[in-house]
Amino acid sequence: MERVRRPLPLPRLHDDGGRPDALRRARPRRRAARHARLLHRRLAARARFIGWTPQLRERNLPLGVDNPRFLILPWIHIPNVGSHILAIVRRQLPLDWTARYNTTPVLIETFVETPRHTGAVYRASGWTRVGATQGRGHYDRRNRYDKLKKDIWLRPLRKDWKGVLNR
Repeated sequence: MERVRRPLPLPRLHDDGGRPDALRRARPRRRAARHARLLHRRLAARARFIGWTPQLRERNLPLGVDNPRFLILPWIHIPNVGSHILAIVRRQLPLDWTARYNTTPVLIETFVETPRHTGAVYRASGWTRVGATQGRGHYDRRNRYDKLKKDIWLRPLRKDWKGVLNR
């Protein structure tokens, strides 16, 4: 587990419903795509949920994005800050990704390490838990299954996402 060497400053709270000043003025420019990456190649639970065949998966994999890191430090006590951050990322990511890679994603996915975390912030933000990984890890070529199993959470970025991913 990574240790944070110095505490980060807490955002100043305003009188407008307790929204943090940092969230009010946050207008990320090409930042949402900085920490995202392409979807993992093969996830059975995701393929079942979307309805992918192997051919559809290969063709449409670039239309999905993985959000690999999301951390709220334990001493941050701002109501609903996780949902606010995920909403900003959900709105900004398609714009940033299109500007940088010239393709617009229609789906975002993430993984939650269970039982250490519950995924409550994703559930509250409208994400759908579609299953769990097998515990093989990203680079397992020998079927060792020696990694932690993680829940797979998906969030569509547009209303017609399923039609786009199954073309």
